[in-house]
This record gives sequence, structure tokens and C-alpha cells, in this order.
Amino acid sequence: MLARCLPWLVFLLALAPAARADSQPSRSRTEPMRPVLEGSDGPVAGGQHWRIRSANGPIHIWVPPGYDRATAGTVIYVHGYHVDVDQAWTRHKLPQQFRASRQNALFIVPEAPRSNGDRIYWESLAELKKTVRRAGMRMPDGPTIAVAHSGGFRTLASWVDNRLLAQVILLDAMYGRIEQFDDFIHSGKRAQHHKMLLVAAHTAAQSKEFIERFRYAAVRDRIPDSYTAFSDRERRSKLLYLRSQYGHSQIVAGGKVLPLILRLTPLGRL
Repeated sequence: MLARCLPWLVFLLALAPAARADSQPSRSRTEPMRPVLEGSDGPVAGGQHWRIRSANGPIHIWVPPGYDRATAGTVIYVHGYHVDVDQAWTRHKLPQQFRASRQNALFIVPEAPRSNGDRIYWESLAELKKTVRRAGMRMPDGPTIAVAHSGGFRTLASWVDNRLLAQVILLDAMYGRIEQFDDFIHSGKRAQHHKMLLVAAHTAAQSKEFIERFRYAAVRDRIPDSYTAFSDRERRSKLLYLRSQYGHSQIVAGGKVLPLILRLTPLGRL
């Protein structure tokens, strides 16, 4: 039994906590308990999966096969309403979709609001990363990409001032917080370094109204089947809007959109 577990023990030790932490002050409530890293459940979608128990709910961590922390970034996926994080992880087959993207990243999926009346569990991106470190994981130094579906926009809007956030991706999630997203992509002091991608079905009207503010926005009226179908301008665009032929739930549950749009990030490819 020890011999079988030894490879994963060595892998976990390689992800030991880093000394560096984000400088953004925490706005979340102080956690009364130390986060607990539950034992790995072995290979999941060819990679390695852990679940962290924290005062702000479960956090799923997934590392792809071939992961290279020295050159990796971080992807944080925030689920929408009507599911909790454990349900989203399983029902939407998130590790399988992360694997299909072939991105060299540490993938983090935290708890998020399940309804309008539910609180935001992680108001600070820095606090979320700190909690992951305290549980025993070592964060990579590459770019941080934040992805939200539907009601997950509320969480992302509270992160836009984090200095390490490089790109925001809204999957049918432009329901509000317009000023915060405008600050991130256009008017904020670090906006020149940021990218933003909008995928819209139910939120097509809101998303179109938002992008019409910016002459540099690229627009595509359908999500292609492959990355090679994107034009050079679309791939490089600071702000890209994709009108989805898939429905609101299918955007995340169908397994086609998330792996594709993750390739439109500054992350390295595996």
C-alpha cells in the first residue's frame, strides 16, 4: 500500500506552500479554522485531484498530467446558480473539460453563491489563494485567469482589483457590476495589461451593450468548433465577444465551450 501511495506523496510534497503571497488586503471574513487538504483520490481525468475543506466551503484543486509549475498559471472557475461546488465539479465534468483544454495551469474551483440571496463566499481573490496555500498547495507564478458562469459574475466582480488577475472570462454572466468590469478592461490603472472574453446566450443584449463602449472589441457571432477557426485578431484581442449558439446551461455542461476558450488565454499549452 505504501509503495502505491509513494508517487502521489512525492507529488504533493512538490506542491508545498510557497512563501510569496498576493499583496492585496483581504476583504473576506477571517477564517476561524485552518483549511484541511483531504487525501488525494488518485488520478482524475488523467491528472491529480484534491478537495480542501475551508470555513468558506469546499475548494477543488486539479493538476493536469505534465503540469510544470515553473511555467504554469492559475485558472479559477466560479460556478453559477442552482448548484454547489461539488455538484458543479461532478455534473459539469470540470476536470475532464480542464484536461481537454490542455493548458498548463493549476485549476481551482471554489464554492460560490447558489442564488441571489446567497452570500459571496470569496470576496477576495488573495484570500482564496492564501487558503489554498495554507492547505499545503504551492501556487505557480504565472498569470491568473478567472472564469465565471452565470451568477458567478458576482464573485469575479469583487476580484477585478487584484494585481495578479490577467484575464476575466464571463460565460453568459454579464448580469451586472458593469463599472467593475469596465474598470478591469478599460478605465482601471492596470487595464492596459488585462484581457476579457465574453460568451453570451441569455446575456447577449447586456454583453453587446457593454462591448459597444470599446472600439477595440472583436466580435464573433458563433463559437467555432476549433481553435484554428479563430482569426489572428480574435486570438490577440484585448476584448472578445462570442455570441453562443449553445444555451445558457449547455455552455458549461456541453463540454465544448470551456476547453476551447481556455486556449484564448496567455497560459502555456501542454
